[in-house]
Amino acid sequence: MIKEWNLLRVVACLSIVLLHSTTQTARVVGYPKIEHYNLYRVFLTYATPAFIVLSVIILANRYANGLPEGFWSGRIKWILAPFLFFAVIDALVSNYLNPNVMVDLKIFDNIFTGNFVGWFIIVIFQFYLLHYIITKFKISLIWLFPVSIGVMIWYSTIIKNPPEFMDGYTHMLKLPFLAWFGYFTAAFIIGKHYKIIAEKLYKHRWLTLVYLAISLYIVYLSYESGIIVVNSRRLDLFPLVLSVCAVVLAWGQVIPKFNIITVISNYSFGIYLLHWQIQRFAAPYLANYFQHTSTRVLALFAVSLLLSLAIIKLFSMVSIGEFIIGKVKKTKSLKVVDARALKTSA
Repeated sequence: MIKEWNLLRVVACLSIVLLHSTTQTARVVGYPKIEHYNLYRVFLTYATPAFIVLSVIILANRYANGLPEGFWSGRIKWILAPFLFFAVIDALVSNYLNPNVMVDLKIFDNIFTGNFVGWFIIVIFQFYLLHYIITKFKISLIWLFPVSIGVMIWYSTIIKNPPEFMDGYTHMLKLPFLAWFGYFTAAFIIGKHYKIIAEKLYKHRWLTLVYLAISLYIVYLSYESGIIVVNSRRLDLFPLVLSVCAVVLAWGQVIPKFNIITVISNYSFGIYLLHWQIQRFAAPYLANYFQHTSTRVLALFAVSLLLSLAIIKLFSMVSIGEFIIGKVKKTKSLKVVDARALKTSA
């Protein structure tokens, strides 16, 4: 695995855990009267789209000409099975915390409407299908990229005022690939031409920081203008997501390999699915133990991350673990490849 990919996965994963730490803390003690608290949360919502972008980058880089034999069976075992497992776990936890929640209906809702933290997997599988279509019919990204941007803007605009029949199910509006189409095509281009793009990013890595600053300022202006909703479907996040990816992919080539990055990267999928459930239990206790918002959030972040790592490690030691928390790579045999090294070996 190219080391900057591991770093991007880790940055996105930790940002998601931190964002949800602010959410769960607020659910227990209420949102604090801290200036720009929600703005910081808006910034963190870049993480899920970035996670999706990285998945497509890797997909397009490895399978630029088509999906290999056994691709779908592997994704069913290592991605769909954990999705189904945690859809059930989420329903059971919901019922435990609120006995009025009907487990069977909640399981159905989680699986078919994506009404839990694992919803992004439904989007990922649509992207797998899109990748198959593009490679099979050799669709040009030259015209598909601008079209995808237009479609994403159009879709994001029309869902701002959902129809009445969607009451109670507006969370489903984030599931169609249309909401993320521009991310897919941008990531496909990056992945397919990664060797060239990685060299350009490394050469102009200081400019990526300028791009990031501009992207953050765009979100800030949007927030100050009254767009304060905290979700990852905000259109102003598109440049921020790509700028964060550019920064990490550029500077990740400079940063040395650290074992902790490799470990968290290998466990990131399980962390994504597991941390939310841990936080639902831990948040009330930590909120009572600590008195300040910052310490409550950071404590919940640390506890949920460490417990997730420990639980994933235990499950990875049993044969059925990969069907529960996904496939965990063995760090001892992991070989890290620097993007610049690809040039010399090509």
